[in-house]
Amino acid sequence: GIARFCLLTGESLPVTVYARDECKMGSNVVRGETEATVTATGANTFFGKTAALLGQSSEASNLQKLIMSIVSVLVAISLLLCAFVFIYLCTLTSVPEALSFVVVLMVASIPMAIEIVTTTTLAVGSKELSKHGAIVTRLAAIEDLAGMSILCSDKTGTLTLNKMEIQEETPIYVEGESRYTLLRYGAMAAKWLEPPKDALDTLTLGAVDMTSLGHVEQIDYVPFDPMVKRTEGTVKENGKVFKTSKGAPHVILKLVQEKGARPDIQAQVEHDVHRFGLRGIRTLAVAKTDDNGEWQFLGMLTFLDPPRPDTKATIDHAMEYGVSVKMITGDHLLIARETARVLGMGDYICSADGLPMLDPVTKQKPEHLARVHGDKCLAADGFAQVYPEHKYLIVECLRELGYKVGMTGDGV
Repeated sequence: GIARFCLLTGESLPVTVYARDECKMGSNVVRGETEATVTATGANTFFGKTAALLGQSSEASNLQKLIMSIVSVLVAISLLLCAFVFIYLCTLTSVPEALSFVVVLMVASIPMAIEIVTTTTLAVGSKELSKHGAIVTRLAAIEDLAGMSILCSDKTGTLTLNKMEIQEETPIYVEGESRYTLLRYGAMAAKWLEPPKDALDTLTLGAVDMTSLGHVEQIDYVPFDPMVKRTEGTVKENGKVFKTSKGAPHVILKLVQEKGARPDIQAQVEHDVHRFGLRGIRTLAVAKTDDNGEWQFLGMLTFLDPPRPDTKATIDHAMEYGVSVKMITGDHLLIARETARVLGMGDYICSADGLPMLDPVTKQKPEHLARVHGDKCLAADGFAQVYPEHKYLIVECLRELGYKVGMTGDGV
């Protein structure tokens, strides 16, 4: 079957799930059916562990600590001065009168209204922030945000649109073909008159010129099969009947070599797939049969989950204010590196290998977290292929190092 894990890992496209694989809570089955055994429920699932982590943060905010320290110092000074005044007054008047005067002085000198004044000031600031579209759920968070030194952000849906888009770069291997014709043949390998069944059909049918398919008749259609990893359509256009197919490049390459011609393009296709892969760009191969019924590898469509239009400017502004921005995503390492490169976030993106996990029994963080993993978490510009537990522990590690850390996106 095919399942979507974007809620857990940030992976934009559905992935193929085979027998004995584990589908975690929060994932959605896109296609297929099977009998399954429930191995964990509630707080014991990956999703449940993440929710449980939210309830463990009960520490006082930075503002509360600051107010308490100010009040403590003022109270200590007040008590000290009142003691001097009491001793002095005892030499001039009776003890009861001196005591009553000192008590009044003490009550007047202790800053009991400081929290009320601070809360009122923050409420005014919250109203000003609302004019800029910011929602303040906790007043103390305004001061916490002002003191933030590191911002950890998810990628999918936060830095990016969480929507795959066809790219302009389109490798062509047959003379006379173009990105326009590849989109048409790719659409013919789908049911273009029906709603898209998966993400790849959505991409192709969303970019193709649908009016040009008005006179095309689909005779037969073979839907996507996880074992075959491609779709196939038999169509009739201008009196000619031919087949089209789209799928993974290595699958289409094998199809062409088995039942077609041009074995010389293998090296070129593999080179292009690797070249795009280094930039995190995914490829979708398109093929069709010629007049002799032999398969021809026409080219490849490229697609990527692009950054939001305002993301780069936001990150640049954060860095100007001295805030370091780190990407933490469950998506593939190459895709994370390409996104970080485009957004100017640095190129030192680490995988989840070597990152700590919560104790399986106590669900507590490891001891000496910052001492063991602090250097890695601080030096990295981001992390890829991580689970929610990793996100929590990365943030916790940075906090143990003494940094004020923010988190945005699904990682919250």
